[in-house]
Amino acid sequence: MTITTTVTVSNIPGSSGYLEAYPDRKVSFFKNPNILGLTAAASIGGLLFGYDTGVISGALLYIKDDFPIVRTSSFLQETIVSMAVAGAIFGAAAGGWINDAYGRRRATIIADVIFTLGAIVMAAAPDPYILILGRLLVGLGVGIASVTAPNRKNEAITVLAKIYDFARLEDEVASLTIQSEQDSQKRDDIRFWDVFKSKEIRLAFLAGGGLQHHLVVQAFQQFTGINTVMYYSPTIVQMAGFHSNELALLLSLIVAGMNAAGTVLGIYLIDHAGRKKLALYSLGGVIASLIILSVSFFNQSSASASDLYGQLAICGLALYIAFFSPGMGTVPWTVNSEIYPEEYRGICGGMSATVNWVSNLIVAQSFLSIAGAAGTGPTFLLLAIIAVFAFLFVVLYLPETKGLTFDEVELLWKERAWGKNPQTQSLLQHGNQC
Repeated sequence: MTITTTVTVSNIPGSSGYLEAYPDRKVSFFKNPNILGLTAAASIGGLLFGYDTGVISGALLYIKDDFPIVRTSSFLQETIVSMAVAGAIFGAAAGGWINDAYGRRRATIIADVIFTLGAIVMAAAPDPYILILGRLLVGLGVGIASVTAPNRKNEAITVLAKIYDFARLEDEVASLTIQSEQDSQKRDDIRFWDVFKSKEIRLAFLAGGGLQHHLVVQAFQQFTGINTVMYYSPTIVQMAGFHSNELALLLSLIVAGMNAAGTVLGIYLIDHAGRKKLALYSLGGVIASLIILSVSFFNQSSASASDLYGQLAICGLALYIAFFSPGMGTVPWTVNSEIYPEEYRGICGGMSATVNWVSNLIVAQSFLSIAGAAGTGPTFLLLAIIAVFAFLFVVLYLPETKGLTFDEVELLWKERAWGKNPQTQSLLQHGNQC
């Protein structure tokens, strides 16, 4: 499909038009060791995030054994879990600025040092309060790592030289040079309040913050319950009637393994199915699995049916992860990296990640208290209702960015903000058809 616009974007390196014109310059991810190595290095932030999320769910069972005061206090349990999230909020808020000011390498080193210090404090903690301090430091490191990405031209060229052949590299460098010259004519002193002065940037941020929490989307990723499941999966398993620490931990490890496998599947699906369609299929499954979990816990009061509904709850937990991880686990972060103009990318990425962490904090700090006050069944039903609203939000407001360049995405938001140029074909329509 040919796009006619006032700006020529069809042959920009990386676009679908460019690869159609030069099929021999397409790079295979799994056949290029440099891409695999760079991806592994870039995944450090994800490793920190995953480790922090995964380790606390099982550790919480044994923390309650080591510190009796924790066993009797839902608030302390929630604080131990959520303090890392609180640290990540501040880390993510500062991470965008650190990334823009110092580059990805230094930002990653800073994140790693802080994370390591927090791990040492946690290992030596003599009481739950020092443990909470260590969790705070770990969260700071995770938050900074969550928004680090290469933004500088020289960083990008160094990376690209290890991936492409000379002909493709020349085109990529030429494209970066043109982009750099265009960006030099734009403002480089973007501040927090500038995001809300531009209608198209405001729309992009609201879409981004929503899924990933792109504000609305960002919040939906958390309020549909993913970190409730990841942080408290062994506890949820025990609520379902499996009281052994070892069995609860084993079942939660299976859930975590499904999350990892689903994320790998999402890497493939996101460019084949598209961001929007993948998010919708994911949310549909999430809604169904949360209803299953709700029904299971509503019926847990029946002693004769406890085993049956306990097993049903485990199935619901597994289905939740199977549907969430390939879609809502990957789409928000992908969309968040695509929808902002270059000069806004650092600050908007940091702000969106901050919204994500704030939503995460609310969920982590409130789940056990709400479940204790209202019941586990009603709590999962509430999450299902929120997931329905998330589904509607994606249908109505999230654009499809599959196959679009950054320039095309920027034009897309201008169309949404100010209407279509009558002399151009709708990029919005093109994106939704990809």
